[in-house]
Amino acid sequence: MRILSPRDITAAAADAGAAKVRLTRTDIPRLLISAMQAGAFISLGGILSVIIGFGFPELQAANPAIQKLLSGAAFPIGLILTVVLGAELFTGNNAVLIPSMARGDHGPGLTLLNWTLVYLGNLAGALLFTYFLVYLCGLTASDPYLKAVKGIAAAKVSMSWGTVFLKGIGANWCVCLAVWLALSAKTLTGKALGCWLPVMAFVALGYEHCIANMFFIPLGMMHGADITVMQAVTDNFVPSTLGNIAGGAMLVGAASAYIHRPALKK
Repeated sequence: MRILSPRDITAAAADAGAAKVRLTRTDIPRLLISAMQAGAFISLGGILSVIIGFGFPELQAANPAIQKLLSGAAFPIGLILTVVLGAELFTGNNAVLIPSMARGDHGPGLTLLNWTLVYLGNLAGALLFTYFLVYLCGLTASDPYLKAVKGIAAAKVSMSWGTVFLKGIGANWCVCLAVWLALSAKTLTGKALGCWLPVMAFVALGYEHCIANMFFIPLGMMHGADITVMQAVTDNFVPSTLGNIAGGAMLVGAASAYIHRPALKK
């Protein structure tokens, strides 16, 4: 299976970023609908990771890593769908828009506008999916899943701000590396494998992904977890979002643009 070179991957990322900014300039409704799709896709990965990862409580009790492995193996379907179908994901765009900005295709204002609109669209898609296709369907209405989703949500708002921020860096470093690997491939198998490996790693390691948390925390709240909206925002969404921006924009987008900057010359 042939793949692109690192320089060609960076150039492909710049082309993708430029296309995303053109959509931001010309058709915000399409951008928002695409972002809602991505929020739903990531939430689909979230519920699959819960159902598979927490479905073997006896096995998990004797082998704690089993749950992490199974959840990690299931979750990447969300990014695979996002990448292959071209949906707009905030965390992926954190990296992809940096090479196009470094090439001079657009300025920071359009980058921030895209990130803001896509973030809001991801949130809407995640909440709609979570409420209608998980909560109302009763997928997590009974144990072991009910206990799991409430525990996951509570754990995500109980960490220190700094811990969530650092875990956010780790999560989007992995996610954007997955996007870079997917850009290197031309086949469905190659793109899926590129997405799967790094995303499985971040889930198994317990890093914090702000869009995934738009599924996990609201679902726990819908089931009665003792979490307020303000607590969810200040204790998780803010630090995980900032960490994701740092991990994606700096460690992947900016690093690749700097290392392979000759590929960005017009």
